Amino acid sequence: MIAILIIVALVVLFFMYGIGIYNRLVKVKTMVQEAWSSIDVMLKKRHDLIPNLVETVKGYATHERATFDSVTRARAAAMSANGIQEKEAAEKNLNQAMMNLNAVAEQYPDLKANSNFLQLQGELSVLEGDIEKSRRYYNGTVRENNILVDTFPSNIIANMFKFTKSVFFELDNVAERAVPTVTF
Repeated sequence: MIAILIIVALVVLFFMYGIGIYNRLVKVKTMVQEAWSSIDVMLKKRHDLIPNLVETVKGYATHERATFDSVTRARAAAMSANGIQEKEAAEKNLNQAMMNLNAVAEQYPDLKANSNFLQLQGELSVLEGDIEKSRRYYNGTVRENNILVDTFPSNIIANMFKFTKSVFFELDNVAERAVPTVTF
């Protein structure tokens, strides 16, 4: 009789532990979705700001048509991208186009002094920082999710209920990876 009670108690504890793991997997999966939604919102804000910046630069550098077209195409591709990997590739392309636009802007001292341009550039800079923070949060939740999906004993519950690993979102900023040269 005592042996049966012990076995029943162990089965109940094991069942409760499984429920706890399942709930944690659901929580982390929801956090990953929420974090991705945050990145998506930030990217939309960025996409909405870019045309204003392009129009401001156009006023000063009308002969830089190829650069403007490149930014416009990259923005359209980024806005229509679906899925993390497609968005990642599109955003990398947009970052490169924006770097080219900034290089054009550097050639025009009057533009760099324009208050509208400075305001838009400031907003874009703040937004880039927010995107970076959102990306870090997203990747942290992805890391937690992937660890839960891969490690024992939570991997058993994850496999039973078809929980899968999530994909990290990485945007390489070429400027951040470049080694600065210091000359005296």
